[in-house]
Amino acid sequence: MIKDNQKYFNRLHVVIDGFVIAFTYWLSWVLKFKTPLFGFFEGGVLPFTSYMQLLLLIVPGYLLLYYGCGLYTPKRVQGRRLEFANIFKANTLGILVTVLFLYLMKQSHISRTALGLFFVLNCTLEVVVRNLIRFSLRKMRKLGYNQKHILLVGYSRAAEEYIDRIIANPQWGYTIRGILDDHVEAGTTYKGIKVLGRIANLLVILPENRLDEIAISLGLNEYFRLEEIVALCEKSGVHTKFIPDYHNIIPTKPYTEDLLGLPVINIRYVPLTNTFNAMIKRAMDIVGSIFCILLFSPVMLFACIAVKVSSPGPLIYRQTRVGLHNRSFEMYKFRSMEQQLASEEKKAWTVRNDPRVTRIGKIMRKTSIDELPQFFNVLKGDMSLVGPRPERPFFVEKFREEIPRYMVKHQVRPGITGWAQVNGYRGDTSIRKRIDCDLYYIENWTVGLDIKILFLTIFRGFVNQNAY
Repeated sequence: MIKDNQKYFNRLHVVIDGFVIAFTYWLSWVLKFKTPLFGFFEGGVLPFTSYMQLLLLIVPGYLLLYYGCGLYTPKRVQGRRLEFANIFKANTLGILVTVLFLYLMKQSHISRTALGLFFVLNCTLEVVVRNLIRFSLRKMRKLGYNQKHILLVGYSRAAEEYIDRIIANPQWGYTIRGILDDHVEAGTTYKGIKVLGRIANLLVILPENRLDEIAISLGLNEYFRLEEIVALCEKSGVHTKFIPDYHNIIPTKPYTEDLLGLPVINIRYVPLTNTFNAMIKRAMDIVGSIFCILLFSPVMLFACIAVKVSSPGPLIYRQTRVGLHNRSFEMYKFRSMEQQLASEEKKAWTVRNDPRVTRIGKIMRKTSIDELPQFFNVLKGDMSLVGPRPERPFFVEKFREEIPRYMVKHQVRPGITGWAQVNGYRGDTSIRKRIDCDLYYIENWTVGLDIKILFLTIFRGFVNQNAY
């Protein structure tokens, strides 16, 4: 039933897209030739019908480009940014092909301004319409309509985490009918999802149920059965997918190589090891740090005066931290504590109501003003605007033994803010969850993700309720 629904929605989507393309093309002609916005030209050189005849090529051509750019694939869990990028890509290709066609056909009287307006308006309206459709579908799925029914084969950590995500996101429209497993007793439940029986029961369940998908979620110790179970599932004709139980070892977007048909999966892919990516990020850091130093210079001047007046000692506190490639560097902060011996403070975190913190220091820590000198660390190249927060050598040695994959964070420059910080993991919070966030950032870095984190820092990162 879900397949029929998907076909219906795809056809409806194509009709809506065709209408949007035709409407924005017509509106572009009106804005160009019937309004004074671009100089009032009554109809231009060519008549209205000549412009509209071009729609006979533009509408089907654009719909083919939309299909080629993946705009009609199921988008239950696809992000808005990816869809916007595909819309922009399809429209860019469309306008370039249109201009090339007009050039080859020697149609020089078609207004290039009108075509430019069409590009802008069509991109904008497509994004608006698709977001409205996305919103409507998610509302429907939350109410229990347009559901995709799934059966899990194998009870494992991956199965539990998959169930957790499905329950937390009802707008995706997934309903898990149950789990089959040979090692867990039938009737066992996890968050309302019941173990129905053994894996061999697939032979009985598949003919009797109208399933849309089978998700194989075997534990690592059962992978020797994977080929057998895949063959069993595919005999049913039901779409089958695999949820690996090794995601804590291999990243969500693995870096794969093809050796003459033999897939090779690299354990860790770090986009910032690419020279071009590293250059782009470094350029952003230099420009961003200079801008922030100039922007926050009045605040830093006030902080200098406040620190000097509040207690004796230096204005800037230098602390050794571990950065890129495990190299140590001196990180700068405004001093927010009473002066103390380095041997006394290097092995201790600040605690709630710590008597060492000055009165002005409490305010600076809560508002992150004490972190502002780190823009000079960024300018020097010790740090980045965005990245995992650096830690002291003592704690690095401690955590590298206690927390798996902890040292991976040192494959990129540490940052003033990061994915962990904007998700609330600052101060006295879970180190493991912080590392999970750091690893996600390292493996999924993009310029867009950096901009998103900087934007979120404005709303979530400055005031720190966990700072003492």
